[in-house]
Amino acid sequence: MAGKRLQPRKEPRQVRGELTRRRILAAARQVFAELGYAAGTTNRIAERARVSIGSLYQYYPNKDAILVALVAEHLDAGEETLRRHRETAGEPETLEGALRELVHVAIQNHLDDPQLLRVMVEQAPRAPELLEQVARHEQERIADVRGLLERFPETAVPAASTVDMAARIVVNTVELLVHKLIAGPEPLDLPVFEDELVTMLTRYLAPAGSERSSGLRR
Repeated sequence: MAGKRLQPRKEPRQVRGELTRRRILAAARQVFAELGYAAGTTNRIAERARVSIGSLYQYYPNKDAILVALVAEHLDAGEETLRRHRETAGEPETLEGALRELVHVAIQNHLDDPQLLRVMVEQAPRAPELLEQVARHEQERIADVRGLLERFPETAVPAASTVDMAARIVVNTVELLVHKLIAGPEPLDLPVFEDELVTMLTRYLAPAGSERSSGLRR
């Protein structure tokens, strides 16, 4: 029942319907970011989108389903940002370059509306479908980082860790720090933040002059 409650009621088959759906989601982004999740009612979203509440309910049964759709769009946007970045810059040739790509893409994907991202992370309904999608996205990123750890000879996973654990630490460190600092109230110097985070991760994986630089621990 919970799964059906959070699923869109219908998928638009015509351009007009798709435009209406996008207007609803765009309005929801603004309402949730400005008012928070509790005050972001479907009536307010419909009013901001300039559609009737009945039209909104034709697409989404409730505001939970709308927020789930926004989270899904955010995850998809991150994958698209990474794809475009690699098309432009090419595959990274060093460990530091690969870590910088990871950090840079994460930062870019959090810049559109940090307050909405805070609502997504802190107030979104923990629906099984959403958790499954988030977990799948995280596992894909962990697999990507695990691949780069095995690809670069300068990588040295800490002795108490494994490649998989190190990849999980890197992915979650980037996600949590980027989200917390960009969505926080204090102004942030993004180039400095990117450099510091890349330096921290690089030293974790390949500390200079350490016996850990002998190679990956399998």
